[in-house]
Amino acid sequence: MKLPAIYPILDSESLERRGLALATAAASLLEGGAGILQIRHKAHWSRSFFDSARDVARLCREAGADLIVNDRADFALLLEAGLHLGQDDLPPRDARRLTGPDTVIGYSSHNLEQLAAAGGEPVDYVALGPIFATGSKRNPDPVVGLEQLQHLRGLIEKPLVAIGGITLENAAQVFGAGADSIAIISGLFPDSSTAQSLRIRMEAWMALAKAQKP
Repeated sequence: MKLPAIYPILDSESLERRGLALATAAASLLEGGAGILQIRHKAHWSRSFFDSARDVARLCREAGADLIVNDRADFALLLEAGLHLGQDDLPPRDARRLTGPDTVIGYSSHNLEQLAAAGGEPVDYVALGPIFATGSKRNPDPVVGLEQLQHLRGLIEKPLVAIGGITLENAAQVFGAGADSIAIISGLFPDSSTAQSLRIRMEAWMALAKAQKP
């Protein structure tokens, strides 16, 4: 699988704090050039939230972008989306049995042991992080750092997504350490977040990626 260099995550909690609707944010990111989006929703999937997620799925289809759902294989199936799993979620082999051979599945790792184990799982890409300190998770794992990222990159053949505390200012170092793709949450949002400023920020991320990975 060839992942887009920039992997925006639509974290519902972050969006709510900024007063941005899920579909509005998705449309802005897609207009800014995003080729993949992940819906990350740790709260209850209400009917209203599912309707919003369905709108995002439609927007992604229209834009030719991939949609990934975090944690929930059931909603990934309903939305005809890919699935991203954490270490405490459904095991990848069980998820693959549910979703079938063609669904994109990603898997989070946070250290050498987890990354090595992920290499043998039926997943399409592996995420590693946090690379830097992050405020997007309540109980983050220990920081991996650039040196460890560079070391671990050589231990796995699957595409590697770096996540955690990555900004426009430090992203070039992350690409330089071997990341195939960079997942962003907090780094998506300018100080004053509107639909327009989110699109402009996405365009800035795309320009950075183009400069790093021509």
